[in-house]
Amino acid sequence: MKLYKTKSGIVLEKNKDYYLLENENWDTYINDDHLAVRLERAAKDLIPNPGAEHLIRSKIQAPIQNQEIWACGVTYIKSKLGRQEESKNTGAAEFYARVYEADRPEIFFKATAYRTVGHGEKVTIRRDSGWNVPEPELTLAVTSSGKIIGYTVGNDMSSRSIEGENPLYLPQAKTYDGSAAVGPCIYVTEDPLPPDTFIKMQIVRNGEQVFDGETAISQIRRKFQDLVSYLYRETSFPHGCLLMTGTGIVPPHDFTLRKDDQIIISIEHIGVLINTVK
Repeated sequence: MKLYKTKSGIVLEKNKDYYLLENENWDTYINDDHLAVRLERAAKDLIPNPGAEHLIRSKIQAPIQNQEIWACGVTYIKSKLGRQEESKNTGAAEFYARVYEADRPEIFFKATAYRTVGHGEKVTIRRDSGWNVPEPELTLAVTSSGKIIGYTVGNDMSSRSIEGENPLYLPQAKTYDGSAAVGPCIYVTEDPLPPDTFIKMQIVRNGEQVFDGETAISQIRRKFQDLVSYLYRETSFPHGCLLMTGTGIVPPHDFTLRKDDQIIISIEHIGVLINTVK
């Protein structure tokens, strides 16, 4: 089942039927440890609404309201190697090797709703950075109790020239207006995603594909619940949160995003997130 946030309300998709959940607040609705059961009941009680599918096409929003977005780094071997390469001249490469092997993961604050864009909207690259890349990431939807109730597609936009200059510049490289994209929906399930679930990313420039990559979530080194556990230590999330789990798709070192590039990220079972560079 999939939940979409639109300007006219929450839309539930189940078995290609669409239901409009009227008079529901996103924050309270999504923050439910038993959301999958709740949606099953809603689909039985409601009548499919043909107009609800139109809302997804015309009025879709990022699936976030008062949730925070946090992100994990160096969870894939490709990410570790990429971070070591970008920081090899600063002496910071060793830190990325250490965090990859450490018990405690790298977790950092990414964005709030007003710095986040949804499907079809524009992401931003920093004007003070000369090397910018998208990072396609499976993103967990987590309740305030720490339960993973669903998944979405995430794009952790990154300024690699800033991050590579000094690891202490990470917040500036990661957190700015338009630095995060999530969507198009929350895929709600009580079951974990299959390990062979693929994440794919394409970048199109002037109508031509300039990058194409993919990875399976089986390549991630850490367990999702462990990432949530570390995030929730001594930190509360009254409305739940979204947690990006790291990237295993790293464009080559001579690649940087340009204005009007189109970023297409797809994750099996969830859907496709498309954004253009502002």
